[in-house]
Amino acid sequence: MFSNNGFIILLTLLIALMASITPMPLSVDAFRPDWVLIVLVYWCLALPNKVNIITAWVMGFILDVLLGSVLGVHACAMALSVYIVVVNFQKIRNFSVWQQALIIGVLSAQYHLVVFWLQRFLSDVVFLPNYLYPVITTIVLWPWVFLLLRRVRRHFRIK
Repeated sequence: MFSNNGFIILLTLLIALMASITPMPLSVDAFRPDWVLIVLVYWCLALPNKVNIITAWVMGFILDVLLGSVLGVHACAMALSVYIVVVNFQKIRNFSVWQQALIIGVLSAQYHLVVFWLQRFLSDVVFLPNYLYPVITTIVLWPWVFLLLRRVRRHFRIK
């Protein structure tokens, strides 16, 4: 991952981690998009041989540490979501950006439901509909994140 401009990939993932923990007003915090998931999915679609399930598990584990959740909850959900992308990356690449956004929305919903299920299994967490609000913002942001990261990948000639 560190050869051939792998530093840029790592930098985008670190920026996504920082965006995931940046303080937001309480009124919009429920709509915080899944930055790490979006960036991981992009790199898995673009370079599935460099960014894969292990990368997703490590990023999810780091997210667990940063968010103070039970270790492995986000790691497991992130790895499962990225596994689905890596297995189907050739199909997903052929869709338009808006169709991809809907697929990312389903992946984001699956990610949040796995996190909820694991937290429910480990502690007494109650499901609320606003738990899935980030799915909406993730769908809306995917086309712009996709175009931005594609531009970064082409600018730095990451292969």
